[in-house]
Amino acid sequence: MSDALSRNLPGELQTIVANCLAHARRRFVDVVDRFPEECRHVLESLAVVYKNDASARAQQLSPQARLELHQAESGPVMEELHAWLVRQFEERLVEPNSALGGAIRYLLKHWAKLTLFLRVAGAPLDNNICERALKRAILHRKNALFYKTHRGARVGDVFMSLIHTCELCGANPFEYLTEIDRHAAELSSRPQDWMPWNYRETLEGLEDAETPSEEDRLQGRCCGTAAQGAVATHETRID
Repeated sequence: MSDALSRNLPGELQTIVANCLAHARRRFVDVVDRFPEECRHVLESLAVVYKNDASARAQQLSPQARLELHQAESGPVMEELHAWLVRQFEERLVEPNSALGGAIRYLLKHWAKLTLFLRVAGAPLDNNICERALKRAILHRKNALFYKTHRGARVGDVFMSLIHTCELCGANPFEYLTEIDRHAAELSSRPQDWMPWNYRETLEGLEDAETPSEEDRLQGRCCGTAAQGAVATHETRID
């Protein structure tokens, strides 16, 4: 999965190549101010595809079930969109050399690889998850220009890794870093229980251990009553 640049393709490896639908969509987003009606049609069609993909994730569908969903729900939408794109040139509704024409040409030229999700189980719609990860590293590289020492840079690397891992696990980075600082002793003894993906279960276990059981509460009441009785007896003897 990549954009359509030729240098992104492997040399001798046999691969199933898909192109990033987000790159094609972005070309219409960039010219929507100049061609609002035409771009809106394309963007609304692609929105249906992304909505179907989100539904597949929410239902935790298998790759084959996801493929069948897209074929049933997204296939007709993409067929209509393809016919609409072809008609813009055939009927001379759009100037091929215009910004909109360039966006349409890109979509038509790479149509087969952009719609691989309609034919291959598990084929993604876009490469956004990888691009976001790469941008995280690039952002950190810029921030690293201001580290004073190698040790400071190393600490920054560790925090970047932890923060990004938290985001991938659905954990709040600030809450995670706060909790591991608050429970530094427990973290030191059992670091494997304080990873971004399992620290919340560890916290729940600590809270359960600190909450007294019903038996402990009854025993505490009995001890308190006995102590009060002993005090009363002692006071009576003194009197």
